[in-house]
Amino acid sequence: MRVGYDDSPFNEADLAATPLEQFTRWLDEAIAAQIAEPNAMVLSTVDGVQPTSRTVLLKAADTRGFVFYTNFTSRKGRDLAANPHAALVFPWISMQRQVIVSGAVEQVPRDEARHYFASRPRGSQLGAWASHQSSVLADRAALDQAYQDAHERWPEPEPIDLPDHWGGFVVLATSVEFWRGRQSRLHDRLRYVSTGDAPALVDGGAGLDDPSRWQIERLSP
Repeated sequence: MRVGYDDSPFNEADLAATPLEQFTRWLDEAIAAQIAEPNAMVLSTVDGVQPTSRTVLLKAADTRGFVFYTNFTSRKGRDLAANPHAALVFPWISMQRQVIVSGAVEQVPRDEARHYFASRPRGSQLGAWASHQSSVLADRAALDQAYQDAHERWPEPEPIDLPDHWGGFVVLATSVEFWRGRQSRLHDRLRYVSTGDAPALVDGGAGLDDPSRWQIERLSP
């Protein structure tokens, strides 16, 4: 099942000045290449002992970091409450590219979460109330009934409240690696590393658009 890669070089001179600009460039190219769900990313968390991973959707990449939304009582939500650090992987395999992000994690402001929640499809809003994410279900009928109960609680066109147990997280990156496949498994791996701890969200976040905060390293494949 081995797949060969082309030998297009990816050098330091090809990199943008900041990780935000480079990520945006590659994401735009993934969208143009019609990769299915190019904003899908593998999120890895750990509760202090056991690591877990799952696929979630990136909802924003800005100067602060990488934003996603979830149920706070889910496995990932509980992990992040116990250990507020995470890693992300964007596996753009058909383009022979991968991006790996790691850093501390903070909740986004509630007003921001409320604004995003209101933009979601109505069914997804009701689903956030119906699902006790990561908990054990007796059967599918229990989930369907919870959804129906939520639907009856908020009949159309009544606005649906943001649940207290639901909101967003931002990964305040201290490392952003861009991987490009090459022949003979001699891949190119270029990594932006923060020159200091990422500032807290209230102080502007990771500064992904500030060239002075990052140095570039080449990693052995």
